[in-house]
Amino acid sequence: MARLPGMTSRDDRELLRHHGDVDAEPGLLDFAVNVRLNRPPPWLRTRLAGALDRLGHYPSSAEDAAARSAVAARHGRPAEDVLLLSGAAECFALLPSLRPRLAAVVHPSFTEPEFALRSAGVPVTRVPLDPQDGYRLRSGAVPEEADMVVLGNPTNPTSVLHPAETIRRLARPGRTLVVDEAFADAVPGESESLAADRIPGVLVVRSLTKMWGLPGLRAGYALAEPELLAELSASRPHWPLGTLALEAIAACCDSGALTEAEQAATRIAAHRDAFAAELAALEDVHVHGPAAAPFLLLRIPGGERVRERLRQRGIAVRRGDTFPGLDTDHVRVSVRAPEDNAVLVEALREILGMRGSSADRSRRGATV
Repeated sequence: MARLPGMTSRDDRELLRHHGDVDAEPGLLDFAVNVRLNRPPPWLRTRLAGALDRLGHYPSSAEDAAARSAVAARHGRPAEDVLLLSGAAECFALLPSLRPRLAAVVHPSFTEPEFALRSAGVPVTRVPLDPQDGYRLRSGAVPEEADMVVLGNPTNPTSVLHPAETIRRLARPGRTLVVDEAFADAVPGESESLAADRIPGVLVVRSLTKMWGLPGLRAGYALAEPELLAELSASRPHWPLGTLALEAIAACCDSGALTEAEQAATRIAAHRDAFAAELAALEDVHVHGPAAAPFLLLRIPGGERVRERLRQRGIAVRRGDTFPGLDTDHVRVSVRAPEDNAVLVEALREILGMRGSSADRSRRGATV
């Protein structure tokens, strides 16, 4: 039977559904999952523990309103522009509710939006970004007839940060522009974010998972005009978020948390740049740059074999070939503490059969 527009084969669907947690088995040094902390910070655990006694009651409208108000104050928008989510991925699962006629998904990027749209029978066209052009977004590459456009900023897995003005040019009447800003709070100053801008038809999606070590809780939010949010959320069940998720959202938007996040983003950027330089000094390792997110995209000849040899040494990295536009020579690595980054660099040096220090090779002209 011929496949209809918007359908994918089973193999395609499995690839779109592959995420870094599959690569990171317990006991491995984890460079596959883009979560900064392996547990929430003490102050956040205290806030969550304080909410445990409320679990005997259904989440209240007052709790929902408090969390939405915290998000709204954080971004300088009215509370009616906020939709609280059970993780940013919930927003992608809701996109078919907007009934797009043609969705354009910019790639390489996070694959869950395409999976959700295709699974609902929505026709999807891929907009591939050119590696020779640094995977940079060109607004003219998006089909004019697309009434939904989905992209990430900064983009997973390329670590590219697109200029906000380039993204704004994609917005137009009759089109929903979905901007996945799951890693925006890991960019110092949250530069190029559209979260504070109320632009007609623009839907900004945020996650709290990455910065605050909350993948097991599922907490995020979307920002858009109230009419768009109402259409997006029309089919949600009652009580879509639990008490702990509501508490986490409010806690992570207060002033102390924002200060801590900005300090963490600055540290991450410094660690990333040093990590990128060390990796780029290795023979046969190409590091895509400039990088803006808390991860790096690498291209290594024989990448599949390299991944397996790293795993044998107790190190997990994210395979790249499940991202449309990349192949088995691509891997994504999260930025960790310098001492952990050094373990990966040394393991790669040994696997690739290198000798000598990365500093010596840097002096011979290795670049990021």
